[in-house]
This record gives sequence, structure tokens and C-alpha cells, in this order.
Amino acid sequence: MTGTAALVAVIVLTVFFDYTNGFHDAANAIASAVSTRALGIRPALALAAVMNLAGALLSTGIAATVAKGIIDVPTDGSALTVVFAALVGAITWNLVTWYFGLPSSSSHSLVGGMVGAALAAAGTVHWAGIAEKVLIPMIVSPLLGLVLGYLVMVGVLWLLRRANSHRVGRNFRRLQVFSAAGLALGHGLQDAQKGMGIIVLALVAAGAQSSFAVPLWVTLLCAAALSLGTYSGGMRIMRTLGRRVFPLDPPHGFVAESVASSVLYLTAFAVKAPISTTHVITAAIMGVGATRRISAVRWGVARDIVLGWVLTFPAAAAVAAAACLLIQAFT
Repeated sequence: MTGTAALVAVIVLTVFFDYTNGFHDAANAIASAVSTRALGIRPALALAAVMNLAGALLSTGIAATVAKGIIDVPTDGSALTVVFAALVGAITWNLVTWYFGLPSSSSHSLVGGMVGAALAAAGTVHWAGIAEKVLIPMIVSPLLGLVLGYLVMVGVLWLLRRANSHRVGRNFRRLQVFSAAGLALGHGLQDAQKGMGIIVLALVAAGAQSSFAVPLWVTLLCAAALSLGTYSGGMRIMRTLGRRVFPLDPPHGFVAESVASSVLYLTAFAVKAPISTTHVITAAIMGVGATRRISAVRWGVARDIVLGWVLTFPAAAAVAAAACLLIQAFT
């Protein structure tokens, strides 16, 4: 795959990836707010879409990490093939996990796809960069969400131990509108940048630009695709996060969303690491749920989710490698 047609194909597929990312991950921001009836489904999706768009415009640091910190594409004319195949791997895994209602990471499916395609095409993989910017944050960020979710929830319960439960529920239900908006902003800040990084990588590989700076049109295109996908919804995964892991009430939902948002902002601005919104909010829900009692969290569901996390990287890599080899065989 070479030339203008290949570049256009990569950009179109990236837009589709961002769209699937949006409807796959819409549940991240709004599942708890919907399950506690703080927001109706359509208003919640509209809020998430708007905040995703706003978050995408805040920074491009993660886009630079994706564009130049994960792989170096080959210089033998197959560069765009590698990028195209990486997107095929990521999109395929997004659709599979969406179908089964399994929260997984669009971020890590994309990185896995990039690695698999690069290896199939004899490209360079920056393993040190992946360890520093992907694998370590992949482990640390959900642990932070789990521990902080538990500790903050313990503090909130202690502060409100003598308060009227009905009044507390009513007030936290209102506060959840803001915590859901903050989480959606963090999702846009994190996830739109992955698509930006892929398009920039393709532009550099095709010789359309020499630097890894993100053009404004790329930012707007990826932000719009993510927002449109978010508004399309993701009811299968929303049910898993909103009810099956732990039956949230407004205080627990507010704390889980607030903790997850804080972790997203920290990694986006301080570390510039592409972490998984899914991992963080799921772990935070487990953390707040454990304050009620350990058995209140459905650990069997949690186990299935963790299995999906573990499989994401190699599964997306395998699909991308196969796609790369097939494209090379027929071109």
C-alpha cells in the first residue's frame, strides 16, 4: 500500500477506530451515573460526547508518544501497510469485546496492533518505550484506581456516618453529573490522542509532513469521530460496569468517577502515557465496592474483565500481524 490512496485509507480507518473507541468506551464515563439514575441514558451520552470533544482539544502529548514512541515503521515502502494493519487489529478486538460486553482497552488494542504489524513487516519496536509508557502505566493505573477508590470511599463514609442517607443520596446524585462530566473529559483527553498519533505517524511515513506535530485538522477530526461514537452508546458494556461488577449507589458512583478522572489527568499531563480509561474506572468501581464488604464485588465478573485485559495486547497484535502479511502477499 503506497501513495495518496493508501494514506487516505489509513486516515479513514483511523476515524473508524476512533468511532468504535467512542461507542466501546462510552460506558466508562456514564455507566455509574446512569445506573444510579443521576442521568438518563440519552442526556448522559450527550454529556459524554460533548466532554469527549472538549477533552480531545486539551493536549497532544499522548499523540506524540503514540506517533514516535512505540514503533518505527519500515522504510521500504510498506510503512502505510503497517499502520493500516495495526488499525485492523485494534478495531477487530474492539468489536469482539464490545459484542461480548467485555470492558477492554482500546488503547492497548491499538498498541498491540502497532507492535504486531511492525514485527510482521520487520519494523522496529521500541520495547523500552512500551515498557515505560504502556506496560508499567497499564499495571500502575488500575492499582491506583483500586486503592484510591477504596481509601477515598472509606473517608467519605466516615465523614457522612451521621448524615441522613436519603439526603446524602440525593446530593450525590446531583454531584454525579459533574463527576461523570469530568470522567468524560479525561476519556477525551486520553483516547482521542491515540487516533491523532496514528494519523501523524501515517503522514510522516507518507512524506506528507516531516515533524510529529499534530495538525489542527487531525485533532478536530479525531475528536469529532470519538464524540460521535460516544453518542452512539455502548449499552452492553454499560450494563457490565454499571451493575454486574458492583451495584453502585450515588456516593460510590461519584467517588469512583472522581478517582478515575484524577488518574487520567495525572497520566495525561504528567506522564503523557496512553493508559486505559476502562481499566481505571473498572478498578475504581471495585475499590469503592470493597468498602461495603469484599463479597459485594462480583469477583467472577472482575476475573473475566482482567482476562480480557490480559488478552487484549497479544490478540490485537496477532490480528494485525496476520493482516499485514495478507496485505503484503496480495500487493
